This record gives sequence, structure tokens and C-alpha cells, in this order.
Amino acid sequence: MFRCEICGKEADKHHIVHRCEGGLDSAFNIKYLCSEHHRGVRGPHRCKETDLRYKLELQKKLEATLNQKYYTLNKLSSILGISMNKLKRHFKNYKLYKEGYKTEDIIFILMGKKLYNEIMLEHYYEFIPNYNFA
Repeated sequence: MFRCEICGKEADKHHIVHRCEGGLDSAFNIKYLCSEHHRGVRGPHRCKETDLRYKLELQKKLEATLNQKYYTLNKLSSILGISMNKLKRHFKNYKLYKEGYKTEDIIFILMGKKLYNEIMLEHYYEFIPNYNFA
């Protein structure tokens, strides 16, 4: 049984980079959340800020983990726990150098072919309506 990473209640799997966005069904892309923290008002499915925070957290974790310039699929498979077949499918259209795939390409692909930054969170706050009727 999985426990929510926030409150410790019984949890479900949440794909940080959603599968429809190109995210993989692998341990590195999973966050365990209870129903309240998963699908509640402040959960990533209903709150864009939370979704962005989780994606930024994952991207930073990948950048820290993948600290070499190139990786072979074998090495990636062992580091991230992703099957070779899944990796081959995701990387088939990307340039393979003699040393392996470039780390920035790897992170781009694993993040659903999109990169995130803190500026996105700042701009997110600009679009929140301010209902100050005083």
C-alpha cells in the first residue's frame, strides 16, 4: 500500500508528467498522493500552480541525477528504471552521438518534450484574478 507523500494517508499514483503529455509510467515520474492531494482543489489536476511545482521538482531531480553530458540507453535504463523498449520508442527520432544521447535531449523527452522554469510560476501568478471589491 502506498502512502501520500504529503499527509501519509492511503495514496494513488500521480504521473507528474501526465501520460497524455508524453510522460512515462516509471518510478521517477510518479508521486504518491491521497485523493485530496491528488484530485482536490489544490491537487495537480485542478491547480496549475501545484502541477507546475511538481514538474519543476521532477526536472530539477533529473538535472541533478543526469550530471554527465551523454548517456547510453543501457545506462539510462539502469539509472531511471525504465525498460529498454520504452526508451527506444521515446528516443528513436533523436540524434544518437557516439557517446550516447545528449542529457538536455533526454530531459526534454522525459519531461514530455517541454521544459519548465521558475518564470512560469511567476507568470502563473499574474493570471490569478484579484477580486478585491473594497
